[in-house]
Amino acid sequence: MKIAVLGGTGLIGSQVVKILQAAGHEAVPLSPSTGVDLLTGQGLSDGLAGAEVVVNLTNSPTFDEASPAFFRTTMDNLLAAAARAGVGHAVILSIVGVDQVPDLDYYRAKTLQEDILTAGPIPYSIVRATQFFEFVEAILSWTADDTTVRLPSTPVQPMAAADVAQAVAEVSMGAPLQGIRNVAGPDVFTLDELGRITLAARDDQRTVTTDDSAGMFAAVPGDVLIGKGDAVIAPTAYREWLGRQA
Repeated sequence: MKIAVLGGTGLIGSQVVKILQAAGHEAVPLSPSTGVDLLTGQGLSDGLAGAEVVVNLTNSPTFDEASPAFFRTTMDNLLAAAARAGVGHAVILSIVGVDQVPDLDYYRAKTLQEDILTAGPIPYSIVRATQFFEFVEAILSWTADDTTVRLPSTPVQPMAAADVAQAVAEVSMGAPLQGIRNVAGPDVFTLDELGRITLAARDDQRTVTTDDSAGMFAAVPGDVLIGKGDAVIAPTAYREWLGRQA
């Protein structure tokens, strides 16, 4: 199949393209660097010409109140162009538990993206993943100073970006789900525990202090970010991944 991958040069998209190409598909990365801008629609019709599947891995440049407008515009542009091109399957990457965190602007924006897709004219699949290993360092930096990292005890079940890409690629190669596939890492941690594990592996002497008001994830209620019983469990463990980064 010809599979168009929007955001196909990013962290997840570039890996999805490689997996699809290795499986024998014509995977085409589409991004501003290849002349396709989903926000303006520039190059979109040409990029989707002949595609049977489109995978949208683009992301809002901000996590704030501007993010809903980004997802509304880009999804409207995508679905209109995909319908004109006769695309038979649209796939997006979202977040486990995204519709249960109304206090976060970005999670509301991603829920809007899902809603636009499900109400649209193209058969669809939604892959919801847990937090990426690769983003843990950034999460720690949000509430850190020279001696202390403050983190809430929010339960998380993170996974490797490579495993996210594999899950997206597998769904993209299959029939439309007309629903959601949840994917999660093999281990559940509280975020403060994850911080301690990460700092120890980096030989970072800062102290992690549990603070349930600290950072974006303080707004997450209960264990909604955990992959529940229907989740596909990815193979890569966090400690194993950390060891490979050393």
